[in-house]
Amino acid sequence: MVDMKFTCARPWLSVELGSVHQVLSWTLNAPGFIETDRVVWREVRNSDLTPELDAHQWLLQELQRSNNAQAVAFLTSRNIDFHHYAEKSIEGEKVSCLVTAGLSNAERVGVRHGPQNRFGTINILVKTISHLSQAAMIELMSVVVQARTLAVLEADIKIGAHQQAATGTGTDCVAIASPLRGAAAPCIYAGLHTAIAEAAGVAVLSAMHEALTIWKKNHLNP
Repeated sequence: MVDMKFTCARPWLSVELGSVHQVLSWTLNAPGFIETDRVVWREVRNSDLTPELDAHQWLLQELQRSNNAQAVAFLTSRNIDFHHYAEKSIEGEKVSCLVTAGLSNAERVGVRHGPQNRFGTINILVKTISHLSQAAMIELMSVVVQARTLAVLEADIKIGAHQQAATGTGTDCVAIASPLRGAAAPCIYAGLHTAIAEAAGVAVLSAMHEALTIWKKNHLNP
């Protein structure tokens, strides 16, 4: 059974979390820890992202117009029809993941290529069924970012004059959603040798591999 209820009607991809969750992200409109029951993606075209555009204000206006002002919002130039879902349960810890991914704006950590002529990003939403402490959410964020990076490395995208492997894009964003409360005390640890981190890693890798395989097929084949 899919643990997220999501609908896609371009230019919006909307996820109903089922109840108010604590969400940790670095999204433009709602960075840090906030409480919400909804996460959305807003698709934009490369031609929309002009140098004069104040993307933050534009996104806030779009959210207001669409009755999504309280949502955590990703901004992406990826065709959101290409969204990819995976979930994994390990030892009772169920984690679900929804991804959109494009690598037209690929970068390598430690090397700055600067703004590209085209835009692309990786946006990842991870939802747990367990109630997590804020510390555990931060730790799980690090696991999700590791999984994202591993998937990009395995996609073997070469960039720059020296054709080095990309590790992400210049505009990636991640959101972690955890129920506000649970039947038990909150999980306070989410390191790599915990069930919840393993489940998150499997779910993110699965969704990312599918997303990047399709992106490469559509964008890199002659």
